[in-house]
Amino acid sequence: MRTALASFGLVALLVGCSEPPGASLFPLEQGRTWTYRLTTEWENNTTDREAVVLSNAGRDSTLDSGSAYRRRSDAGIDYWLRADSTGVYRVASKMDVEDAPKPDPQPRFVLKAPIAVGTTWQASTTTYLLRRRADFPPEIRHSHPSIPMVYVIEALAEKVETPAGAFDRCVRVRGEGKLRLFADPVQGWRDMPLTTLEWYCPGVGLVRVERSEPANTTFLLGGTMKMELMAWQ
Repeated sequence: MRTALASFGLVALLVGCSEPPGASLFPLEQGRTWTYRLTTEWENNTTDREAVVLSNAGRDSTLDSGSAYRRRSDAGIDYWLRADSTGVYRVASKMDVEDAPKPDPQPRFVLKAPIAVGTTWQASTTTYLLRRRADFPPEIRHSHPSIPMVYVIEALAEKVETPAGAFDRCVRVRGEGKLRLFADPVQGWRDMPLTTLEWYCPGVGLVRVERSEPANTTFLLGGTMKMELMAWQ
């Protein structure tokens, strides 16, 4: 779940003279931290809550492909990211149980330039919520670790309310994908929709995520997830 956890048209507000597009919306400099409240509501009427902390470790030179900015999750996952004229993108990741960073086959964009409504890109995702009710392990992500998802910038100047406060001039990004699974003997095979909404705000970064993975079948369990910013520095 916690692995779970991955654009602005008014360029003058974001880039100034030299800042790459999207850099203000997804800060990478060392010393920044974000604490989120993660709430998961399952289709069996149960709810899980936890806190997620992300922190920036600064520029790192351990990658074979050159230096990148390292971001760490308190779940024990490190991500390496870069920002340039094409946007902000991930180039590698590593779990604590792995010996070395695993490069992404191609850059995985977080925010792609131009930062404007209608900009689209594709990146891989996995399922964070869908589960098999009877099998072990129940999580679908173990059998489907990489699912194509298409992202699009939908809005440029939204106001977002979070436990950390209200933020404006935020960018909303929608991601949509689908995964074909055997639902049950009656419905047979179905395309299960995967939907993500993300809000990025200037000078702060990611402030809110909403994820939907419905199932409602006798073989499969789905749900919704909401991640909201509680504190940042």
